Amino acid sequence: MSLRPLFVLKPASVKRALTAAIAAAALASAATASAQTLRFAHVDPDDWTTSKKGAAGQVFKNLVEAETDLTVELYPAGSLGGETELIEGAQDGTISIAMVSGAYANFCPAVAVTDIPYTFPSAPVAWQVLDGEFGAALAEHCLQQTGLRTLAYGETGFRHFTNSVRPINSPEDMEGLKFRVQTIPLYLEMVSALGGEPQGIAWGEVPTALATGVVDGQENPISVIYGNNFYEFQDYLTLDRHVYGVDHILVNDEIFQSLSQEEQAAVKRAAVVAGTTGRAIQQFNSAQGITKLQEEGMEVTQPTAEQMDAFREAAQPPVQAYLRDELGDDAEWIDRLSSAVEEASANF
Repeated sequence: MSLRPLFVLKPASVKRALTAAIAAAALASAATASAQTLRFAHVDPDDWTTSKKGAAGQVFKNLVEAETDLTVELYPAGSLGGETELIEGAQDGTISIAMVSGAYANFCPAVAVTDIPYTFPSAPVAWQVLDGEFGAALAEHCLQQTGLRTLAYGETGFRHFTNSVRPINSPEDMEGLKFRVQTIPLYLEMVSALGGEPQGIAWGEVPTALATGVVDGQENPISVIYGNNFYEFQDYLTLDRHVYGVDHILVNDEIFQSLSQEEQAAVKRAAVVAGTTGRAIQQFNSAQGITKLQEEGMEVTQPTAEQMDAFREAAQPPVQAYLRDELGDDAEWIDRLSSAVEEASANF
């Protein structure tokens, strides 16, 4: 009895099978090749001594290249676009990793809760919250919404008010003063709640607006205030720490998943060190910057605990109410953050 084959491949079928196999191999090879170079982009200068993102990028590159065969290309100073463009580039894979701050809330709205005024009493509290369960849960939530994996958190630092009219010790002192703010509804709500008059002005126009008196003041981290010579137009600095700016180190998840387990581990470790380095650079420049601003003639005011309570009680409720309406089902993140901050604050 002769045995017949279970199936017979016709020449056309063989050709199709070979073509499919070759195409699959080519795709796999392309994926492997593309994973060999990671493009890391941010909008800050590359100078690690003055730029938290610049320092973070350089540390990330050095660690990843030392521990793996991967190559990291750095694109600082907005060379690939503003933060919105960087996030979009990371989503479509033309950028591997983007280090961004406030713009991420436009892609994952729950991120906006970290900008609720007077939420974080200190940087160590913020670090513990972001590096703990809350930060991990927020990262997972945003991954599902954006396709971007949060590798680690850095910081842009606490934001403070400056003005050219008078010292500010309480919300009452802000009444009638015009403050330049980012054109973000949350910031407009905050300044209005504190009694000031918010003016949404593009960043490039800020020096002129301050110099000509279009606005009386503005708000930014210390390093930005000093680095942009705002002391030439502003006489008073209030260290009220109204918003703690968060940096997000984001990677395209498909690119991340294409890496080997060893490479993934090295990338995650490097990102955590990079975020920590960025925090350290920001803290150093902020502490040093206060002294430099005083030397330039600015009068620095540090509100007391009671005065800080007054700022918080004026600004927080209306901003939270605004965010609850905006976030809908995601409003739960307001309460989750509040609980995490309360728990972390007990340690400091």
